[in-house]
Amino acid sequence: MHDSGAGIRLSVVMPVYNEEETVADSIRRVRAVPLDVELICVDDGSRDNTLARLRELEAEGVIHRLLAHPRNRGKGAAVRTGIAAATGDVIVIQDADLEYDPFELPRLLEPIADGRADAVFGSRFLGGPHRVLYFWHRLGNGALTLLSNMFTDLNLTDMETCYKMVRADLLKSLPLRTDRFGIEPELTARLAQARARIYEVPISYAGRTYAEGKKIGWRDGVAALWHIVRANVLGPRVPRYAPGVTAPALQEGEKVNG
Repeated sequence: MHDSGAGIRLSVVMPVYNEEETVADSIRRVRAVPLDVELICVDDGSRDNTLARLRELEAEGVIHRLLAHPRNRGKGAAVRTGIAAATGDVIVIQDADLEYDPFELPRLLEPIADGRADAVFGSRFLGGPHRVLYFWHRLGNGALTLLSNMFTDLNLTDMETCYKMVRADLLKSLPLRTDRFGIEPELTARLAQARARIYEVPISYAGRTYAEGKKIGWRDGVAALWHIVRANVLGPRVPRYAPGVTAPALQEGEKVNG
């Protein structure tokens, strides 16, 4: 990447749940990225030693802000808590499981930094290297992306990707409500309703097996069908996005324990 990211602060929101084996490595990778990064970690009621490990990393100064839910509420709830706390110019979601490579964040930032995009999705299906895993997961992802595209009139290749990078004022204005993995189709629908300029950038993907800690399952896929319909058909709707016009952050009021 050239210097298109200069002068931009990137808030990295990392939802964390039972990731004591990978979270430290994930955090150090994020902090090694050559960008001005604000790292916000949200522990979503982990039942292992994840929160204790996060507190150690916060004490070392590796994490800029650590928030914690007293009980598990789901990825969407953790993401919304992180969005509300972010102070950067651009916000991106980063899982703590090493499936996504933070060193690709500068490439995702380029279309926003250059003024071409309001949001950028990192697509696992545009030719980047990826670990070969589950056929039915790939088929299900394709079906959900197709259905989402039919409602939003977008031509995304990977609606379910974790890597969604959005201008902070736009993201904070979206009425996000979903608590679990339905945050992906909901966020996509709200961006489409805001008429955001969306780009896709190819990324690599090192997927995990269930034995290695993967959490999303077929029930979440079924639930995603409902979330696609709900977010696209039911309210609240969002106004057309105008860069530089900041709407009230609808995520305010999240109760968390730091």
